[in-house]
Amino acid sequence: MKLGIGIGWRPEIADAVEALPGIDWVEAVAENLCADHLPDSLVRLRERGVTVVPHGVSLGLGGADRPDPGRLAGLAARAELLGTPLVTEHIAFVRAGGPLTASPVLEAGHLLPVPRTWDALEALCENVRIAQDSLPVPLALENIAALISWPGEELTEGQFLAELVERTGVRLLIDVANLHTNHVNRGEDPATALDELPVEAIAYVHVAGGVEKDGVWHDTHAHPVTRPVLDVLAELRSRVDPPGVLLERDDDFPPADELAGELTAIRTTLAAAAPASGASRNPAARPPEPGARPAGARDRTAVAQTALLSALVAGTPAPDGFDHRRLRVQSRALAAKRADVVAKVAPELPGILGDGYRPAFLAYARNRPMSAGYRRDALDFAERLLIEGRPADDAARRRLTRWWQERAAARPPRRGARLVHAARTALLGK
Repeated sequence: MKLGIGIGWRPEIADAVEALPGIDWVEAVAENLCADHLPDSLVRLRERGVTVVPHGVSLGLGGADRPDPGRLAGLAARAELLGTPLVTEHIAFVRAGGPLTASPVLEAGHLLPVPRTWDALEALCENVRIAQDSLPVPLALENIAALISWPGEELTEGQFLAELVERTGVRLLIDVANLHTNHVNRGEDPATALDELPVEAIAYVHVAGGVEKDGVWHDTHAHPVTRPVLDVLAELRSRVDPPGVLLERDDDFPPADELAGELTAIRTTLAAAAPASGASRNPAARPPEPGARPAGARDRTAVAQTALLSALVAGTPAPDGFDHRRLRVQSRALAAKRADVVAKVAPELPGILGDGYRPAFLAYARNRPMSAGYRRDALDFAERLLIEGRPADDAARRRLTRWWQERAAARPPRRGARLVHAARTALLGK
């Protein structure tokens, strides 16, 4: 299946995407699409013969729990609606806790790395098979970027991906920007990863921008694609001709001519890195299978992931073996992303609170993990402010009360609600 050159479709740049020359296909975030109708822009693109691939972000196939049937059904419905040749998701976990650990469910609001252990691989493979059986088209999974490393990992990234493909037959979506991110943040050589993974399983490739700050690379998807990322793309192209390559941009969208320039740089890189006819790389040897392991891979994975996520979003002590400085960086990044997304789904809140929105939200989020999505998070944040008698300005507080009433209840929360919140806090162990 040849996809060609594509770009991530986002509502903010829909007009620009339609006007860009030489676009063979687009990718849309699955959770941002309705299951029963498409935005007009995607309808027009499909009528022109442009392939649309749904890209999921919420399944959490790398988590200890089996994938939620409702989320799988939603992804399947979007695949049917789009008439797509495949769907994609991530090798990541996005939530933890719940029945396996007898603890509240915690939501990360972000893609977090799966430990590269045989236990985590076992749980991931079973989850992938469940997803494959539930979807009407093939599934491809993306490697993610990470700020942190798990202690005691047993496989490299390339070995982990190779084992996943061997055991499930799943396709790969290789993000070269994420390989670069892991090179800067975790010292992992992109060329080694590419040598070890089965490049023939690649369905397509992501290219995206980021920025380095204080020695940490942040995979922002809001900055131009850098030369080191294009160099990793060239490394990949020297090994295989990928069926598709896609430019991702999720924020701070540039003018259309800048997007076109980045697409040109991608095309130029691919052309220059094409190997001589017949050139190939020998696949790396598979790692030895581990010996007999005690049962309970899911349970052990669940405990480890819950402890990590709780440290990141609920302020609990960091698990042994992690870099505490990196955990603090990741925790701040999660809170900042959470504040940004809440501001997008509930733009009235920064409108009401002004410059006080961001510090107030970050203070709220410090020890209050998200558990039911961003819209519920926005309501809980507003409720917390009102319980505390904020904002101090009477007019702003009345506006916030009306906003909360229209979405949550007829009566604003009173100070007596502190008892309810105290009970919730005790249940959450905060």
